[in-house]
Order: sequence, then C-alpha cells, then structure tokens
Amino acid sequence: MSQNTKALRIRIKSVNSTMQLTNAMGLVASSKIRRANEAMMKARDYMTALENTISVLSADRESLKSPYMRKCETARTKIIVIAGDRGLAGGYNANVFRLAAEYPDAEFIGIGKRACEKYGDDFISSEHYSFDEAEKLADKLCTEFAYGEFDRLGIISTRYHSVMSQEAYIKWILPFEKSERNDAAGMIFEPDCLTVLNNVAREYVAGVITVCARESFASEVSARRMAMDSASKNAQQMINDLQLEYNRARQGAITQEITEIVAGSGN
Repeated sequence: MSQNTKALRIRIKSVNSTMQLTNAMGLVASSKIRRANEAMMKARDYMTALENTISVLSADRESLKSPYMRKCETARTKIIVIAGDRGLAGGYNANVFRLAAEYPDAEFIGIGKRACEKYGDDFISSEHYSFDEAEKLADKLCTEFAYGEFDRLGIISTRYHSVMSQEAYIKWILPFEKSERNDAAGMIFEPDCLTVLNNVAREYVAGVITVCARESFASEVSARRMAMDSASKNAQQMINDLQLEYNRARQGAITQEITEIVAGSGN
C-alpha cells in the first residue's frame, strides 16, 4: 500500500510540473497575440490595396499580353507552405500539411521550421519572416513563371477568424485572373497598363507571401494558447483525480495499520 501512495505522489508531482510548463507556454503565447494581430491587420490593409491595383490593371485588354496572365491546360504547380517554427499548437501544423497532401504533384517551398524540415528546405522562420525575404522569393518565382518554368503558383497558409478559430486554406497567386471591372476606363497608366502590371506583379506576390506569413503566425499563437489552456485544464483535472486516489490509498493504509494494531493488542 505504501508503494502505491509513493507512486501516486510521484505521478502528481510529474503532472503538476507539466501543468506549470503548459501554463508558462500559454502565457508566452498570450503575450504575443496582440502584437501578432496588429501586424496581421496592417498587412491585410496593404494586401487590400495591392489586390485593388491588380484588379484595375488586369481589367485592361493589354494585360492579356502579360506573362503573368498566361494559363496552361496542364499546370505544373508550385505551392508555398507556411507552417510554424514550433509544435504544441493543437492541429495548426497538421491542418496545413493535410491540405498540402491534396496536391501530390506540386513542388513545395517551405516557410517555417516545420515546413522546411518536411520539404527539405533551408530553415526560414515564419515568426520573423520579413518583407525583404518575401521580395527575394517573389522575384525568383516571378522570373521562373515568366520564363515558363512552372504554370501555377499557390500558397497554403492559415486564415485567422478568431482566437478560437483558424482555418488552413490555399490561395492561388499566379497566373492573374482577368478582372471584369469597368470603373478603370478613365484611368491612365504610364508608360502603359501592361508595363505597370508586369512591374507590380513582383510586389504583389511579395505582399501576398508577407500577409499570409503574418496571418499564419497570428493563427499559430492563438492556436497554441488554446491548446495550452486545454492542456492545463486537463492536467488540473488529472491532479484532482490522482489526489483523490492518493487520499483513498492513504486512508486505506492508515485503516489497515489501525486494524493490525488492534488485532495485535487483542492477542
């Protein structure tokens, strides 16, 4: 019986240590949420402006001559996959990789330690991903696309809905879709619409990558906080159950000792 109570004490101590760790990780994630959300909202505003520009430019007939409007029947696909630098974030990374698995013929480019490890790329942090890094990647990808080295570019990331809800999704970046807008008829572009579109394309692709990285990180820290909150609650419930079991075992041991003493004195 004494061995049983000793094992329970060790188990309670172990679970309590784990709960302290999950509480600490939850606090760290909480401290990052506000800053991550602010960066995400600023990036979204920038993305809205870029998308509006591309929409206006792609509405012009001349835009169809752009290499970034080229479409192919059998598309060779490249997909950028944004995952986290760390785990312990619920289904955050798993949902991203599950969606990527739906495109088995694609060539993947990883951003974030988990994605880089999975696809054999050099480590690029998703938490600290900069616009300069996005520009370098965008320049490379746009050049390859313009030369016909691949036919379709997408990005798999995580859309932030709320602290409790995030969703893995894919956004197709290239080729551009022809816009049906008719409010750009009076606009004049110098030197011409096609030239402007070809030059803006790289900044647009870099902008999409940056925005998706910001939104994915906001989703990651929110998912991690929820996962750590859940783990802490489960650990506390486990401690309560183990403590109850320990008290019963201890009471049983005391009762047994008293019974043995009484029986011995009777003899």
